Amino acid sequence: MSLRFSTTGASALALAATFSLAAGWSLAQDDTIISAQFNDAGEVLQPTDYRRWVFVGAPLTPNALNGGEAPFPEFHNVYVEPSAFDHFEATGTWPEGTQIAKELTMVQTDDSTNPDTGANAQVSGFGYFQGDFVGLELLIKDNARYPDEPGGWAFFSFGHGGEPYAETATAFPTDSCNACHADNAETDFVFTQFYPVLRAAMKNH
Repeated sequence: MSLRFSTTGASALALAATFSLAAGWSLAQDDTIISAQFNDAGEVLQPTDYRRWVFVGAPLTPNALNGGEAPFPEFHNVYVEPSAFDHFEATGTWPEGTQIAKELTMVQTDDSTNPDTGANAQVSGFGYFQGDFVGLELLIKDNARYPDEPGGWAFFSFGHGGEPYAETATAFPTDSCNACHADNAETDFVFTQFYPVLRAAMKNH
């Protein structure tokens, strides 16, 4: 279960702590951000409620528009853990303990699919529609646990073979994801430029 807290001050902290402990969650350094859980081997546990987090967008770069071999041909359904989203909206910065989930979803195809564009025909017209879930990834900001990762951000994959996803994951090597995010992401390793929900959240900062 994912919760957005509207109370303030000590009552908000107490409420956050109560629900966090009851659900088996751990708390990040400032005791207000719900952070990821890890096992004794240092593997991150798959968040079970990420589809209830704040949905911020679903970029798509389909194969048909990228020479038939796009690096990322799926819809990327991106969700931000609510306490981290609230902090970002209030401050314009990503707090320690931030979790951002990305669920990969294939582009739906059928007999109407245009081979040149990859679009198909549905009741609303020609376009791109989501098919099956194919993978789950997680981005975590935790400088205490990952002091050698740029910005303290670590990247994880729970598999690209569809559901059920793996229950745990280990961090990717730094060069696998961090370099691209460092060079191209607009806000602290996060591609806020592609998500109007995030741009709106930080408009006053």
